[in-house]
Amino acid sequence: MGDHGAVTTPPLPPVRLIATDLDGTLLNAQRTVSPRSRAALAAAERAGLRVVFVTGRPPRFMEVVGGCLGTHTVAICSNGALVFDLADGRVLSATPLEQEAASEVVKALRTAVPGVRFGIEFTHGFLHDPEYDLWAEDNGTVPGVLGAGPAEELVRETSPGRIVKIVAQQRPMDDGSGREPMEPDAFLRLGREVIGDWADVTRSSPLLEISAVGVSKAATLAGYAAEAGIAPEEVAAFGDMPNDLEMLAWAGRSYAMGNAHPAVLAATTRRCPPNTEDGVAQVVEELLASQGRERRGA
Repeated sequence: MGDHGAVTTPPLPPVRLIATDLDGTLLNAQRTVSPRSRAALAAAERAGLRVVFVTGRPPRFMEVVGGCLGTHTVAICSNGALVFDLADGRVLSATPLEQEAASEVVKALRTAVPGVRFGIEFTHGFLHDPEYDLWAEDNGTVPGVLGAGPAEELVRETSPGRIVKIVAQQRPMDDGSGREPMEPDAFLRLGREVIGDWADVTRSSPLLEISAVGVSKAATLAGYAAEAGIAPEEVAAFGDMPNDLEMLAWAGRSYAMGNAHPAVLAATTRRCPPNTEDGVAQVVEELLASQGRERRGA
């Protein structure tokens, strides 16, 4: 290029894979997939695109997307710790948090955060501190709960290789202690500081979500795409919270929801209408229309 040559960015290739977060992204305010979103994902699959759900949710909370499965039934769950086949309930791969690391995580947060409560996710179940406030489905049920006990004992008594994620919850404001819980981002910063190199820490809600070192939505999605022969430039990713940041940085086209966390909005250039307005569906419809015009030479 000469001194006066224009700097140009090569156009991105067509999208071959849609990777979407669920809560705050694909799911609406009722925590369901709307008819418009279902139709958009189905149209994407008919056009030959893959659709992958990439979520912090464990498999036990994945029934919400059961009605919109197409030919591609793989979901990346627990922030990348699990690859799960939604059609037959099979774990395809898992990256566990080892017992020593899990014990150190619990010890560090118990010391740093008075009243912290823990939940421990396995591939098909959940154990928790007795005081842990369980998150229920809209019908009031809490699927997959196996029992309760002090987290230190639960970790110690668990068979090696079974823990896929630990979640940490602050005590509620009305517990009578007089201590107010930290703002969620402050809780995240403190968690990362005290846990250090024992594990990776992120969040998609007020809870801390703690996984083995190197586990992220991005890392697992990258592996899945590579196996399918799909480059990052051929991926469109959608997200709204800190646990989506690495995935959005990796994908060729990254969309922050209109309702996204400020850090996600700051890290992305593409915007998507909020989840309450079927934002993912709107962008997918536009992508399919654009790629259809390109194929027709319009």
